[in-house]
Amino acid sequence: MTSAALWKPVRRILVTLPVLWVVVSVVFLLIHLVPGDPIIQMLGEGATAADVSVLRHTYGLDAPLSQQYAHYWNGILHADLGQSLRLHDSVTRLVAQRYPYTLALTLAALLIGIAAAVPAGVLSALHRSRWPDRTLGLVSLVGLSFPNFALGPLLILLFSIRLGWLPVSGAGTGGTADFLLHLILPALTLALGLAAILTRMVRTAMLEELSQDYIRTARAKGLPENQVVYRHALRNALIPVLTVVGLQFGSLLAGAIVTETIFSWPGIGRLTLSAISNRDYALVQGCILTVGLTYVAVNLLTDVAYTIANPRMRTQ
Repeated sequence: MTSAALWKPVRRILVTLPVLWVVVSVVFLLIHLVPGDPIIQMLGEGATAADVSVLRHTYGLDAPLSQQYAHYWNGILHADLGQSLRLHDSVTRLVAQRYPYTLALTLAALLIGIAAAVPAGVLSALHRSRWPDRTLGLVSLVGLSFPNFALGPLLILLFSIRLGWLPVSGAGTGGTADFLLHLILPALTLALGLAAILTRMVRTAMLEELSQDYIRTARAKGLPENQVVYRHALRNALIPVLTVVGLQFGSLLAGAIVTETIFSWPGIGRLTLSAISNRDYALVQGCILTVGLTYVAVNLLTDVAYTIANPRMRTQ
């Protein structure tokens, strides 16, 4: 790689720093944008003035806004996101306990979606306007039409209640095998919508690549069709799909909030809803900040990977 090509990923990392600052600043301002007094919301209307004053001092809300902002940044740099009012525990510890579950669910859904979409998209492109293409188009349309809150209960009714193959909810307590069994249904719920989107993307990209001159040249040289399709066309077709996968990762994180609630999955999404219902603002801030920073990091990695994978980007 040339020095210019090496500098490009570094430059993208530097560009991400202002984005991180905006994310942290917006999360900090959440507690100040809530209508009314957040301390009164936490304690209820019957709280005494002394209790309100003590809690406001505990959260540092009696200090000037600039001082609160500096204190918040200092806490982030030291991995201290404050204390949960309802759970009486460190927000950092609570988030760290739940984050691996959400990450496992999101990655599992991403892998299932890619594993289903790539063969389906290639098959659809190779049989354009014929019955496999029409069938897969109809299936992807159905997948796009089903939201998580509708698909999840249907999968529970079919695979858990009627067939009895998979557990209904939770993450299991019997080791890795039990955990994977509990992971299947929520991961499928998230993955089917993603697979429908990626199938159409792969199909479109494959049709474009198959019409290129280098594909016609490869076929004219007598290369086997499988080598032409999978080694040449698919390899180049997956480059734009890579960007979509990174963007869809954020959608999976957002969709995980609903899915985790349906399946009682102990992830950050469920923790966020619990914190909102309990008016635990410090915990809400910690959960939203974690999801936001994850989304920024994944998009950065996707951007860098796209630059490395695409030769045209490296030479520009």
